[in-house]
Amino acid sequence: MTERTPRTVLLRGGAVYSPADPFATAMLVEGEHIAWVGSDGAAEAYAGTADEIVELDGALVTPAFVDAHVHATSTGLALTGLDLTGSPSLAAALAALTAFVEAQPEPGGVLIGHGWDETGWPEGRPPTLDELDAAARGAAVYLSRTDVHSALATTALRTLTEGLAERPGHSAEGPLTKDAHHAVRQTALAHLTPEQRRRAQRATLARAAELGIGALHECAGPEISSEQDLAALLALAADGEGPEVFGYWGELGGVETARRLGAVGAGGDLFVDGALGSHTACLHTAYADADHTGTAYLTAEQVADHVAACTEAGLQAGFHAIGDAAVAAVIDGVRAAGKRVGADRVRALRHRVEHAEALDDKAIAAFAELGLTASVQPAFDAAWGGPDGMYVQRLGADRAATLNPFAALLRAGVPLAFGSDAPVTPLDPWGTVRAAAFHRTLDHRISVRAAFTAHTRGGWRAIGRDQDGVLVPGAVASYAIWAADELVVQAPDARVAGWSTDPRSGTPGLPDLTPGHPLPTCLRTVVRGRTVHRAAE
Repeated sequence: MTERTPRTVLLRGGAVYSPADPFATAMLVEGEHIAWVGSDGAAEAYAGTADEIVELDGALVTPAFVDAHVHATSTGLALTGLDLTGSPSLAAALAALTAFVEAQPEPGGVLIGHGWDETGWPEGRPPTLDELDAAARGAAVYLSRTDVHSALATTALRTLTEGLAERPGHSAEGPLTKDAHHAVRQTALAHLTPEQRRRAQRATLARAAELGIGALHECAGPEISSEQDLAALLALAADGEGPEVFGYWGELGGVETARRLGAVGAGGDLFVDGALGSHTACLHTAYADADHTGTAYLTAEQVADHVAACTEAGLQAGFHAIGDAAVAAVIDGVRAAGKRVGADRVRALRHRVEHAEALDDKAIAAFAELGLTASVQPAFDAAWGGPDGMYVQRLGADRAATLNPFAALLRAGVPLAFGSDAPVTPLDPWGTVRAAAFHRTLDHRISVRAAFTAHTRGGWRAIGRDQDGVLVPGAVASYAIWAADELVVQAPDARVAGWSTDPRSGTPGLPDLTPGHPLPTCLRTVVRGRTVHRAAE
């Protein structure tokens, strides 16, 4: 339950991660804003008048995280339903499906699951339709692949989807991609009851709060959710029982719809291409394990039209683009829009590119030139990078090593906003920071401090709120309290790390995120001065 925070709260006796005072141990909150940060000694002046005093006992206080790319309903369905993430084999996934179907209290409706990934299975393939139907005991079931760009659908669900066999991406036996996938997903989500949707969304907000996440960017759209779904989520978040939610509506020409729904942008998952795992990311050169270059959903001209319309409306645009050809189409389209409506106007709105995995130096320079925000997911590299990962299977070692170049983006001055793309990868903010700092490609690693900034302040900057996401007087009081071991400074360059740990540098420390080291535990999450999560004592 959310509690109503006292007017004035004094936190003392810990470590406060603040640029206002790198050695701060105390913080004062008044209502929704931070009033002061400083030392325990100076905090005594406020102790007599504070409505509540929080004794930190050495805990760390940081800005709350911002997850800049989520799908709340799908994430909640995975949290409360069938989650096949980590299934070790095809046989295990089918057994889990059978157990899930048999555990349902009543037959009927559509059952939804997520997370299968055949690239790690000894069978090396997804199930056939006959195998799927047998495991599902005849139920209507939708199972999205881990990247959510293809899905398995039982015969019962396929029958409910009108005109499925004529749609691009249809397969009579295997996973569905492209328009066929979008169609069965819409059918599955349309069969959710309002209570199922509400329960899933609440599960996502509760889980985010437990992890110290104070804000979510919901990437909605007609091909991935619905207007009703986004409206319900924004209404639920407005009740103040969890993190803030900022909606994006990914529909070509959807400016007025985005405004009507209260979205902050007409973007997010507006698909220029698909995903590498499903062979639908759009590439300049063919896949290493397939004789094609993926799927292009939008042209540069369509991108230009959308960016120009959004810019004229003063609304942020955004695009899902993973492959190098898709990224090039976005760059060409945004540049063309700048010529139509003015480059400075385009830059001012910080239009977004979601995922942006395949970037070379020319593309990175274009991002900086055009003022684009890179909304990226470091957990993708943790999940699929490395010498034996899915990236190498799909692209070969040389191309795989160029993906997710976070260090080069930062050097070029491209703003980074970190997210999970949940349920593609789980809500896991400290794990995300770790994945960026310990990128599987050494040249792409960034410091823990830079990664933490991208996952806190970066999310606020992505929606134009430059003053938030930092613990300084006047900023919004959205913060988290953590039980953490010794605080350290971690950077890819040992010389930088060595100087940063010198007290003369004034660099505040963060938890040790070395792989294998336990991640911090969230003790309390506060959003705009309201406690939305408190760990059980």
